[in-house]
Formats: sequence, structure tokens, C-alpha cells
Amino acid sequence: MRKALSVARKEVRQIVRDRRTLTILLFVPAFFLLVYGYALNWDIRHIRLAVDDRDRSAASRSLISSFVNSGYFDLVANVRTSADVSRLMDRGDARAVLVIPAGLSRDLEAGQVVPVQLLLDGDNANTATTVMGYALTILQNESMRYRLVAGAVSAPPLIAEPRVWYNPQLRSALFLVPGLIAYIVMITAVISTALSIVREKERGTMEQVRMAPLDPASFVVGKTIPYFLISLASAAGIVVVAMVMFGLPMRGSWLLLLFTTSLFLVGALGLGLLISSVAETQQVAFQVALLVSFMPTLMLSGFIFPIASMPAFLQGVTYVVPARYFLIALRGIVLKGVGLPVIWQQLVALAVYSTLVLIMASVRLRRQWS
Repeated sequence: MRKALSVARKEVRQIVRDRRTLTILLFVPAFFLLVYGYALNWDIRHIRLAVDDRDRSAASRSLISSFVNSGYFDLVANVRTSADVSRLMDRGDARAVLVIPAGLSRDLEAGQVVPVQLLLDGDNANTATTVMGYALTILQNESMRYRLVAGAVSAPPLIAEPRVWYNPQLRSALFLVPGLIAYIVMITAVISTALSIVREKERGTMEQVRMAPLDPASFVVGKTIPYFLISLASAAGIVVVAMVMFGLPMRGSWLLLLFTTSLFLVGALGLGLLISSVAETQQVAFQVALLVSFMPTLMLSGFIFPIASMPAFLQGVTYVVPARYFLIALRGIVLKGVGLPVIWQQLVALAVYSTLVLIMASVRLRRQWS
């Protein structure tokens, strides 16, 4: 018992001395509780809805109001042409488009069945399935109101005709694979780069490197190039395997995909360099790398849980998560076939993030070198 207590006292003193590990031990559980408690929410709200109202009657306005007043849909645009629909769906400005046919009011008054079309963005299969369920429920409730007014039991006067874009079968693989690319690339790049340089510190070879006729920039570039190529090859391998085994389409430009992935990788490698400049041991580097890359990429990027369903403060946090921008661009290129005019904002955000992280990492490494 005394030996166990002695070991316990020694371990407590060691933890108190290592303030980084102590901070991680205290912060990570609270961070996980906060993220899981708020972000782990399957309810989807603030769904961006566009409306193509070809009837423009009191009945059509009532139908639109039933969607907006449900609390799930936000009316973001009124469209008139199919080109407007394509533009909104390609850019992600609308998740669903409600198409109300001409003659809706007349046909309802005549007791006829009126089909209402709902166009859904299927790049996120889970979200599209949920949105379809919401829409069908709203239409059923609206149909029940007309049936009660008519005073007769008959077929529902309003029926939905959903049409899912980009992923008609709502296959989860087409939604998960792009997220897995971002997840694996981020984890591989950040952890491998951080551990590589910290390993030099632990082995004592960092002092020898400093004495060699080698500048910090050359050392960092030489260290990161192999991990950049490995991570890029891993991402390409995932895409190829997904195409062969899961039927993942490639509707966009391979060159644009390569450029987007490379830009994301530069930011991830820069983050690994920044971690290596802070951590002194591989254990601390690994813990910090997991904290800043694993959880944000998994929980706060839109990979699994929709950002719109998160609280406002967590939605603000997602703007500093690079995987958020990478996923939008990646799904746009692979599933929608969009080009640079559509995803340029995401690429600019990735470029800004990569630049800032590399600058911070370079400043810290230069200070340590001197």
C-alpha cells in the first residue's frame, strides 16, 4: 500500500510539473462534454428553402407559410427558372426547392389531387433524408386541413414528388467518403509532422541539426515534403477506392481537386509544425494534435452533424475549422461538378488559414533555432 501511495505522490508531482499535460487533462473532458452535448444533435433546423411558386394564390402562400412556420425551414429565395434553381443548389445556398404547380388553388377547390415537387440537395444523404421527412409531414398536415374543410374522407389533395439532386439514391457512402478524406488527411498530416520534429528534440539530435550548416526553412521543408506526399497519396487512394467499390462519381475537375486537397494539406502541415514548436515530447504533441485536429474535423466541420443545427456560438467556432471549407469544396467538385467560380470563397479561406498557420509556425521555429 505504501509503495502504491509513493507512486501516486510521485505521479501527482510529475503531472503538476508538466503544465501542458495538466492543461490537457483538465481541458479535454470539458471540451468533449461541450462538443458532444451541443453538436451531437440529429435535429436539423434552419434548412435553406427556395420556392418556385407558379400559382401565386392564397393556397400557394398558405403552403409556403406552413413550411416556414414549422420552424425547420428558412425561406431564402424565390426562383422563377430552372437556371436559378441550379445556381442555388450548386452553390449550396438552398438545401431544398419547393415547386408549386400552376393551378394549385383551382385544382384543390375542384377536389383534385395536386402533386407538389420538392427538389433536395443529396450531397449529404443523412440531411436529405431528414429534410424529406420534414417536408412529407408538413404536406400531410396541410392535406389534412383541406380534407377537414371539405368534410369528406378521400385521397390527400396534396402529394409530394421528391427529387434528390447529386445523390438520387441517398447513398450514405457518397456523403461519408468526402468527409473521411478530410478526416484522414488532417489526422495524418498534423500528427506525423508534429511527431517528426518533436522526435528530434527527444533524441537530442535537434542540437546537432542546429549546428549543421542548415537553415530552418530547409530543415522544415525537408521534414514536411514526405508527409505531404504521403497524405496526398492517401487522399488519392481513398478517392480511387471509393470510385471502384462505392461508385463515387467524379463530376468535376481532377486538377481542381488536386489543388484543393494540396491547399488543405499545407494548412494541416503548418498546424503540425506549430504544434511541434510548442510541444517538447511526443506524448504531448500527440495529445495536442488530436485535440486540435481530430475533434474539430469530426464534430465541427459538417462531416457528420449539420452546422445549422448547432448553437450560434458553436457555429461561430466552425469558421476557424479548415475542414469546414474543404468539405464544401470537395463535395462540390466530386458530387456536383462545380468549378472555381462556385468554390473560390472556400479556397480563399483555406489559403488564409494556411498562410496564418505557416507564419506562426515559422516565427516560433526561428526563435527556437536561434
